[in-house]
Amino acid sequence: MRAALSAGLAAMVSQEVRERRLFLWLPVFFLVGILCYFAAAREPSPVAPLIATGLMASACLWSRWRGGLGVSRLSLALAFLFAGFASAALRTVMVSAPVLSAIKVAKVTAFVETVDNRKTGGRLLLRVGAIEGLAADALPSRLRVTVRALDGLRAGTFITATMRLVPPAEPSEPGGYDFAREAFYQGIGGVGSVISRVSEAQAFEVTTIARLNAAIDRARNDLTLRIASAIGGDDGAVAAALVTGKRGLISEAANEVLRGAGIYHVVSISGLHMVLAAGLFMWTSRALLALSPMIALHWPVKKISALFAMLGATAYCIFAGSEVATERSLIMIIVMLGAVLFDRPALSMRNLALAALLVMAREPESVMGPSFQMSFSAVAAMIALFERSPGAAPGERGQGWLARLARALAIMLLTTFVAGLATGAYASFHFHRINPYSLIGNFLTLPLVEFIVMPMAVLGVVLGPFGLDGPVWSLMGAGITGMMEVSRHVSGIAGSTRHVEGFGVGALLVITFGILWLTLWRSGLRTLGVPVAALGLMMAQDARPPDLAVDAAGRSLAVRGLSGRFEILNGKGNDFAVSQWLLGDADPRKPGTPDLAGASRCDPAGCVTRLVDGRTVALVLQPAALAEDCARADILVTRLHVFDRCAGPELVIDGAALAERGATELRLGAAGELMLRTARSASVERPWHPRRAPRFTRPPAREARDTRDADAARDDDADMQAFVAD
Repeated sequence: MRAALSAGLAAMVSQEVRERRLFLWLPVFFLVGILCYFAAAREPSPVAPLIATGLMASACLWSRWRGGLGVSRLSLALAFLFAGFASAALRTVMVSAPVLSAIKVAKVTAFVETVDNRKTGGRLLLRVGAIEGLAADALPSRLRVTVRALDGLRAGTFITATMRLVPPAEPSEPGGYDFAREAFYQGIGGVGSVISRVSEAQAFEVTTIARLNAAIDRARNDLTLRIASAIGGDDGAVAAALVTGKRGLISEAANEVLRGAGIYHVVSISGLHMVLAAGLFMWTSRALLALSPMIALHWPVKKISALFAMLGATAYCIFAGSEVATERSLIMIIVMLGAVLFDRPALSMRNLALAALLVMAREPESVMGPSFQMSFSAVAAMIALFERSPGAAPGERGQGWLARLARALAIMLLTTFVAGLATGAYASFHFHRINPYSLIGNFLTLPLVEFIVMPMAVLGVVLGPFGLDGPVWSLMGAGITGMMEVSRHVSGIAGSTRHVEGFGVGALLVITFGILWLTLWRSGLRTLGVPVAALGLMMAQDARPPDLAVDAAGRSLAVRGLSGRFEILNGKGNDFAVSQWLLGDADPRKPGTPDLAGASRCDPAGCVTRLVDGRTVALVLQPAALAEDCARADILVTRLHVFDRCAGPELVIDGAALAERGATELRLGAAGELMLRTARSASVERPWHPRRAPRFTRPPAREARDTRDADAARDDDADMQAFVAD
């Protein structure tokens, strides 16, 4: 029995080697290198990983020359791992720019790079020229601010206004969405709001790229308003978003309908849009070339069409704003269509691996986000599903049109199901929600998108410069209306949205390894990925939600009360953090829901409640309540710096601890012990999470009671730190 298993395993490994499947694991090692970089406590130098990459590559060549294939393969894998680490370190050096270190209210002179219209007001991306009180070498490269009224403000103008700015927000929970890191790689060194009238400013020197981005943004906004006004309502806003990627005009109700039906991806320009656009460019050009018998018989029509599709997809990506997800999709499409130019299969796991390497080398930080994880896992799963051995017959010849239609519908259902299966863990981890009926939603709406909405979108863009696009948008609007109507019915089904309790990154990594094992191997080896993925799912199921959560600024606190549900103390302080806590607890309530306070009691000075085990928890907001709550609370949370003035509680989480470690969670152990988990350790110092020297020192004893002004300043700082721009 053992001999038979060994022989079978050896045969499967030999098959994988013969089919050169080991190459597919090189991007995985590259990915591991990137993850190691982001796990570092302090900023590493790119020199060491670059040297290690060179040494491992040399060892690989030497071993191959000497005939040592095993050592050669191991050295190559390590070379890719160190290369991934080095690429992330180099990327950080390239994009590094100053980040605001504290709250600032100042006059800002800037160039408007992009304008996002919203239902009320808008959001601006600014290239900074000057900030009052900041030296030139301390200026952030970009700012992202909101404005109450656009009043005709357009991209490409130079403005000056007084703005209230804060550093980009840190995670509101350990392991949560890190806006500070994302903003750093986008060159955004501060966020905030415009608090004065906007005036025209004197022009200053800006890059050609910034001017080009502004010109493209003006065209996008003009087209967005044109489509939205031609169709009207939420249907018009959705149609405009589907073409230009500008989603600000869509109401939250329409967003919820799309999410509930599992088709929100249609309004985020990424894989679906880029594939459909490239396919339309390729099909149209090929059909036009085929009209000439001479061209069809003597020219490489397929290759010419593939090249035209590559150019068209690139132009669409630039027009759509070149967002990260759009650029990633473009790279994948260019690799696939490039394979057509060299007479290679377009949809192959090898091409997907090349695309992944290019994306990770260009933007290593993208691997930390849901877009990269979900798109590549979905495509890998679909390619693995339909991979055939060389020479296998397609099985379509001789079939009638009805059979081919039935087969196409079956394939659509199967691919949607497999893609949903592959991306479910990532959707649960990042968004804490799943949509069980997304298979129905996608099956019923994607034909409308593919055969009506997208063709009309392309035709409308082409006819727009001639002023003949009005009727086209009406036809597109009919398709959007049908799509939204289907979405309303699907999202209206009971249980269409199910909230999922949060789980740790360890479970996600195990699930990811299981998915990779299932998709990258072709032989029977892939079946071993099933128990690995199942283990990850079990780990996710066993994850325990926190019993107490406090945001990085100490403004809002969630406590698991005697009812077993979260009670939100001072819930108006940080709605974004509150929404994340509720989602991670599989709680469908929204910030502002009347019953969120539970049994807690609050007044302007603070709040008091009881933990699920009966311990008293106090949130102190004003210095006047500090002495009383220190005497009666078992756990005390405050954004104030208490120093050594609070010795009574079993645990104190104050402003100093939050400034050092960020958002904090607490879990009760089996014996009632308190187990803390923080967003970062005290030793962490990265460019997006710089370690700042404490602004407050322990006051002399004679001044210990005279703290009202300092505490008021800290309160104002905490208010601004909790501001979330998006």
